[in-house]
Amino acid sequence: MFTTRRLIGRGTAALRDARNIIYINMSSSSAPGKRLRVLVDMDGVLADFEGGFLKKYRARYPSEPFITLDDRRGFWVSTQYGRLRSDLSGKAMSIWQSKDFFKDLEPLPGGVEAVKEMAKMDNTDVFICTSPIKEYKYCPSEKYAWVEKHLGHDFLEQVILTRDKTLVSGDILIDDKPDILGVEPKPTWEHILFTACHNKHLSTDQSQRRLHSWSDDWRSILDSKRQ
Repeated sequence: MFTTRRLIGRGTAALRDARNIIYINMSSSSAPGKRLRVLVDMDGVLADFEGGFLKKYRARYPSEPFITLDDRRGFWVSTQYGRLRSDLSGKAMSIWQSKDFFKDLEPLPGGVEAVKEMAKMDNTDVFICTSPIKEYKYCPSEKYAWVEKHLGHDFLEQVILTRDKTLVSGDILIDDKPDILGVEPKPTWEHILFTACHNKHLSTDQSQRRLHSWSDDWRSILDSKRQ
């Protein structure tokens, strides 16, 4: 580090040398390409919420009508079950309000591996950005437990729990919810719609990109945002 006395003693040449060194250090601190912040939803993107729900619903209510994954329509499971019969909405909600529901969800194919690969990429920050349910007795802690189990203890630093994802700054948000609304009308991120059983029938705006599964080319989506 340069002191004032040393710079005065060497005069203009020393100041020029100092500027050059500062410039070199600043240039070498960032690798080529834009640094990305990638936000990845959890339920329905990394964790199999729909499959886990249906399995536990049928086990708890074997005599009640149910909706197959092929027949799922709309993001809110409880709303569709309520259309079958009004009391089924509450029964549906009781499943994900129960102990161990979120902790026991199986990973969706390729999701954990993709996030681990992203996290190792140069100039890439990856966060799990997930919304806990309002009945919070089990959900928040079980989401942390799921991340620790499948992504490791250190990844707990990368978990963002929020009811409003529009307030979170990022370049990309990979999420299965078709419409993500909140306080901020123009979030900083581009919403990449992750295909799920409840949204696969939707025709999206041409400007919105989809990630059909984790076997789809998610790497090219990240690369496109670095340019």
